[in-house]
Amino acid sequence: MIKKSIKSVHKYLSLVKFSHTIFAMPFAIIGFFLAIGSNYSDLSWKLLLLVILCMVFARNAAMAFNRYADKEIDIKNPRTAIREIPAGIIKPKSALQFTIINSFLFILTTWFINTLTFHLSPVALFIVLGYSLTKKFTSLCHFVLGLGLSLAPIGAYISVTGKFDLIPLMFSMVVLFWVSGFDIIYALQDEEFDKQENLKSIPVMLGKRKALSLSVILHGISAIFIILPGILADFGILYWPGAFIFISLLIYQHSLVKPTDLSKVNIAFFTTNGIASIVFAIFTIGSLYF
Repeated sequence: MIKKSIKSVHKYLSLVKFSHTIFAMPFAIIGFFLAIGSNYSDLSWKLLLLVILCMVFARNAAMAFNRYADKEIDIKNPRTAIREIPAGIIKPKSALQFTIINSFLFILTTWFINTLTFHLSPVALFIVLGYSLTKKFTSLCHFVLGLGLSLAPIGAYISVTGKFDLIPLMFSMVVLFWVSGFDIIYALQDEEFDKQENLKSIPVMLGKRKALSLSVILHGISAIFIILPGILADFGILYWPGAFIFISLLIYQHSLVKPTDLSKVNIAFFTTNGIASIVFAIFTIGSLYF
C-alpha cells in the first residue's frame, strides 16, 4: 500500500515537473523577504509556508492543466510522446481532477494570507491556467508563461504587506522577460512540428535565428531590471555579485544554443536557469540582512 502511494505521488510529481518549481520559487522567496525587510515586519514562518504552498499549488494546477490541454498534441510529437498522459501512465481525467484540486487548494491557501491576495487569486489562476491554450492562437504564448511566473515575487510581497510596490514589480519584470526569453529557446526544438500542427510560437513566426535574437533582447531587458533595483533600493553589497552571476548565466546560455545546433537546449533551459535563480536569490536575500 505504501509503495503504491509513493509510486502514485512520483507519477504526479513527474507530471507537473515539480523540480522546475526552482525557476520562480526563489523569486517568490525574494519577494517575501523584501517585504519583511523593507516594511520592518516580523518574520512569520507560517506565512512563509503559506506563500510556498501557494506557489506549489498554482504551479501544480498550471502544469497538470497544460499536460491535459496538450494531450492530443503531445502524443503526435516524438519529443513529448513519453509524457505521462500520452504514455498512459496517468489518465486525462485524473490530470484534470488534479488540476481542480490544486486550484481549489491555491485559492483556499490565499484566504489564510490576506484579503487582497485572496481577491487576486482567481486572476492569477486565470493567467497560469490560460497559458496552456495560448499556443493554439498566438505566438505571444511565451510572454503569457512569463507573465504567469512573474506573479511570484509581487504575489509574495503582497502576501506580507497587502499592497503593491515598485521594487517587487521590478523583480516581476525580471521574471517576465527572463522566462519569456528562455521559453523561446526551449520552443526551438518544436519549430517544425509546430508548423505541421499549425501551432503558434516565436520560432514558428520568426524562424530559429531571429527567435534567438529576440531571446537575447528579452534577456537584455531582464538584465536591466536586475540592475535597477540594486540602484534604486537599499540593497547591500552582496546584491551585486548575485546580479553579476545571474546576468553572466543569461549570456552563457546563449553561447550554448545556435540556430544550427540545439543539442544543448536542455542544459541552457534547465541547468543554467535553475542555477541563476537560486544563486541570485541567495545573494539578494543575503544583501537585505548583511
